[in-house]
Amino acid sequence: MSDTLDPEDAKLVTLARGARGRVSAAAGAALRDETGRTYSAADVTLTSLSISALELAIAQAVASGARGVEAAAVVTDDPDRFVVPAALAEFGPTAQVIVCRTDGSVAHRLPGSSA
Repeated sequence: MSDTLDPEDAKLVTLARGARGRVSAAAGAALRDETGRTYSAADVTLTSLSISALELAIAQAVASGARGVEAAAVVTDDPDRFVVPAALAEFGPTAQVIVCRTDGSVAHRLPGSSA
């Protein structure tokens, strides 16, 4: 496995790091849909609501009319504990999810679908 990213995937990592950093969240995520549009988000943790950064990015994409995913990246404090949310599989076949450390280095890549 190479941790060299193509420019489009590197952009996703940059967007995920930015989303995470803006609110000091444990994780940030970015997703590129089938048209090349990108969505980024950070973890949301409230007393009455908890949603992961990638789940929120998926929700934003779906709400914007996206029908598929080209790629996703997650930047997290604990890359070894990251689990791909089931919602990604419901959104259609996907490329791998790039899971990164907070410095943006690739920790590993996971299949985007558990199906």
